[in-house]
Amino acid sequence: MAIRSLRSRLAVIFGLIVLTAIGIVYLYVAPRLGDALRDQKLRDLATDSRRAARPLQGESTQLSEKELNEGVREAAAASSARVVVLGFARGDQAQLFAKADSAGPVRDQDPLLEDTQGVAQEALRQKRTATGSEPTRRGRMAQAAVPLRQRRRSGPVQSIAVFSTDLGDVQANVDFIRRQLIVAGAIALAVTLIAGFLVARALSARVRRLERAARAVAAGDFSNRVEADSDDELGQLASAFADMQQQLSRLDFARKQFIATASHELRTPIFSLGGFLELLEDEDLDPDTRAQFLGQIRGQVERLRMLATELLDLSRLESGALELRPELTDVRELARDVAGEFTPALARHHSELALELPHQPIEIECDPERVAQVIRILIDNALVHTPTGTPIEVSAQRHNGSVHVEVHDAGLGIRRQTMPHIFEPFFSSNDAHGAGLGLAIARELAERMSGELAVDSVPGSTTFSLKLPA
Repeated sequence: MAIRSLRSRLAVIFGLIVLTAIGIVYLYVAPRLGDALRDQKLRDLATDSRRAARPLQGESTQLSEKELNEGVREAAAASSARVVVLGFARGDQAQLFAKADSAGPVRDQDPLLEDTQGVAQEALRQKRTATGSEPTRRGRMAQAAVPLRQRRRSGPVQSIAVFSTDLGDVQANVDFIRRQLIVAGAIALAVTLIAGFLVARALSARVRRLERAARAVAAGDFSNRVEADSDDELGQLASAFADMQQQLSRLDFARKQFIATASHELRTPIFSLGGFLELLEDEDLDPDTRAQFLGQIRGQVERLRMLATELLDLSRLESGALELRPELTDVRELARDVAGEFTPALARHHSELALELPHQPIEIECDPERVAQVIRILIDNALVHTPTGTPIEVSAQRHNGSVHVEVHDAGLGIRRQTMPHIFEPFFSSNDAHGAGLGLAIARELAERMSGELAVDSVPGSTTFSLKLPA
């Protein structure tokens, strides 16, 4: 199992999280639990020692040695602790000595008597019950020292009763808990590693599926569709990838279609030019026919020039390289000037162009060259796709915070099945006229100017409307 794989890394991360949790519990919670158990035992011992020492209060100085030993044993039985009564000689530093021991006769060399000195001195200094936990030769002991007074509730302290009990059970409980933590932690770690590995393998399988699809897309294969199999982040990624794959497939199809159509549009005039040149090489060609051929050649050259210009404009628009130069422009006068450029074409077409323009100027911030280009495309489109003699109308007005420039013709109209495609590059309802780039360029220009180009067509009436923000 390579550590570089996603499933291995995720499994290791899960394992480290569990190990960290176990370490925190083992190194922080368990010691605090031991301290809590130790403190609780000291509190219980203090409570039991005060209750068990009540019979000794006010009587320890009046009891015989035998009676004192008997009372100490009863106190030990009541508190389940070893009880030692210490007397003291007053002075700058009280000298403690054993008077009675519940474990048997007092022995001066008993190590426990030395270990009780600290808590007994504390109780004597504070004149109230003191507790402590001290390491001894027999292990850590819990101790509670109760001052024994001459009278039950008042009077000077006469001696100290020290109650001692082993803390080994507390440590045993803590050790048991730690062992259980280690066992439970080992089981949890094993389960986590296995579960983490399985989960990570499932996730990595989904990621590998996306990787294979991405490599296929990079190689130009869009047939391997990726379906979103869940609503989680990977499912959302798969859904986004599927959308991207679909869009790339459409773009690839459009690119191939664009290249094929552009090649066809370029090939036709080039072959035509080649044919005319071969004909012009004939020395017996009469002047009228030669002039006719030269006119045809000029027409094909003009077609190539227009096609190259349109391809360049469309490429710059789609790449975002076309720079707009907005300035304050009177759209009314701009429409009038552009319409005037088509006087020769209108004469050849035997058509009339009417202008419906307001008396007041229509001034907006726009790129006049690009707005004029759109109007030219719309008027030229009306001339190309209408029968001879069809009237054309150009109008401009302000409406609802926008400027509307419309080009209307009374031609045959656009067929319903053609309407969704008229703004696509190289689409033309009549293959004999143009390359089908004009309307595509016009719409791109309108959108670049934050405007909109729309069309409304019925039999006998077609209107293209350019809407620009005022």
